Amino acid sequence: MASPVPNNLYVIENDAQFSTRLSEAGVKLVVIDFFATWCGPCKNIAPYVTQYAAKYPEANFFKVDVDKCKTTQDTYKVTAMPTFVFVKNGRTVAEFKGADPKKLEDTIKMHYSVESEGGGSSGVPGYIDLLSLINKSQVECLNESDDHPLSHCLTTGGQYLESDCDEQLIISVAFQSNVKLHSLKIHGPENNAPKTVKIFINQPSTLDFDKAERGEAVQTLILTNEDVVKDAIIPLKFVKFQNVQNITLFVQDNLGDEEVTHIDFLSFIGAEIGNSTNMGEFKRVAGKKGESH
Repeated sequence: MASPVPNNLYVIENDAQFSTRLSEAGVKLVVIDFFATWCGPCKNIAPYVTQYAAKYPEANFFKVDVDKCKTTQDTYKVTAMPTFVFVKNGRTVAEFKGADPKKLEDTIKMHYSVESEGGGSSGVPGYIDLLSLINKSQVECLNESDDHPLSHCLTTGGQYLESDCDEQLIISVAFQSNVKLHSLKIHGPENNAPKTVKIFINQPSTLDFDKAERGEAVQTLILTNEDVVKDAIIPLKFVKFQNVQNITLFVQDNLGDEEVTHIDFLSFIGAEIGNSTNMGEFKRVAGKKGESH
């Protein structure tokens, strides 16, 4: 009796189905098996593909018949069968030709991370902490303390970000490639954590305080003590953050009307969508509120 087909193993019948399934995969690893029905080595490795799909349930496995999915074959420049292509967050992370079961499993192991198993350290299933995608050369914070800069709150090392002259901060963060944002984590002490936070996206340059005060944000957060405790997650209006190249947070005040604002930890939770953009060359022709015009 044949073993049941794992529910994460998909036989792709056409190019449209491939595009849909790939989009639905989100941040999960996708292992694409390009095969042909007339290919002997493809038949030899097929049982291993099924075996590994069962062994690695948080990855998706696509069996793509090159005679049915010509556009997909051309997109990935497949010229020999079998070819295995490994995709994560819409990007190819590895590929090889040939029916090599050990190489197949070794490559799966290399890219089958905890992020595939429900968002890694983000705490949000299907999404990741975007720290690794932040462009460190395009991170800026206005009115930060020299002793407690923005970099101190981007990790959980016990340090923190603190404002300098008053309670306001402008935090500008660019990403290495386009992302969609699901939520934020903004942790801080009861009285000094941010209260009113205006969010802007895709600005060609860092906003100053006057523009941030006057500008219309994509979303404005009014935080409470419950929002800024450890592990609390602040949801965003997801539909408005589907294609983000950079994000600006304008902290207007804090929860206790204190002289300085204090952030222990700041995290951006979402997923990479690719289309890397050089923000030095970024120009907008038109945009929605909270975006550059």
